[in-house]
Amino acid sequence: MSTKTKVAIIGSGNIGTDLMIKVIRTAKHLEMGAMVGIDPDSDGLARAKRMGVPTTHEGVEGLLKLPNFDEIEIVFDATSAKAHVHNAEILQPLGKRMIDLTPAAIGPYVVPAVNLGENQDAQNVNMVTCGGQATIPVVAAVSRVAPVAYAEIVASIASKSAGPGTRANIDEFTETTSEAIEKVGGAERGKAIIILNPAEPPLIMRDTVYCLVKADDPTIHEEIKLSVDKMIDEVASYVPGYRLKQKVQVTEIDENRPVDTLLDDDIADDDKPTHQVSVFLEVEGAAHYLPAYAGNLDIMTSAGLQVAERIAAGKTVPAGSQAQEA
Repeated sequence: MSTKTKVAIIGSGNIGTDLMIKVIRTAKHLEMGAMVGIDPDSDGLARAKRMGVPTTHEGVEGLLKLPNFDEIEIVFDATSAKAHVHNAEILQPLGKRMIDLTPAAIGPYVVPAVNLGENQDAQNVNMVTCGGQATIPVVAAVSRVAPVAYAEIVASIASKSAGPGTRANIDEFTETTSEAIEKVGGAERGKAIIILNPAEPPLIMRDTVYCLVKADDPTIHEEIKLSVDKMIDEVASYVPGYRLKQKVQVTEIDENRPVDTLLDDDIADDDKPTHQVSVFLEVEGAAHYLPAYAGNLDIMTSAGLQVAERIAAGKTVPAGSQAQEA
């Protein structure tokens, strides 16, 4: 008899299908209990059937009808922000733990390398966005060394890796990511930008992070660089394709060069940022189901899987500590 935790995935599109394959191939504490969709002809449902996973094309209502529904403990939602609200209203009262891969943000934002421990018992956790999963760890790493007055992230993804769900949730992406930069990353103010790059051949996901800090002491510069390097290793422990494109840069802000940010104009001179931290990232996908350039989708499924593995393992991760693979 299996002692693994059964999970269901709602959403048989790219993200849901990639997540299913990750569960089947790589999970230590999880096993598939159901794949749920609304398109009976979707490739995700077809693959699930071939792999022996129970399926339904009747959405969350169909999930309730499956014979093994009571055995399912964790439900991943890879649909849309609007659909997740409906799904959560049905499943949470039935005691199902939910991992939300949409920008709905009903539950607390979770970035595994940053704050998994303090939210591990939440009934519904939100995985922010692909850009958030890639960049918020960097903002958090900087904020552990010096207060971040302002953080701005730019996520550039291949247009081919942005499906209908991503395109329909662009506004939610910017709003959710900006808020999480502040709440999880620790920045006083945050801003998020997403770029859909139509280049051919498609480019791997690239992310740029800018943080404005007060760091007159040169020793702080080295501490920032070390903190970011350590965080990169932590994220890479569950997203192997996550890496720096070049060394972390800490540069002085020229007082003659205007800095156009969301900072208050009347901020006291003594509190004004003196340096800009620039971090350039690349996220290559594992190519379990999606092409390697779709790192934006891979980092979401990898982060969601990490959370579920920790829940299933029943281990507590101290807040801010390394989210090592269980």
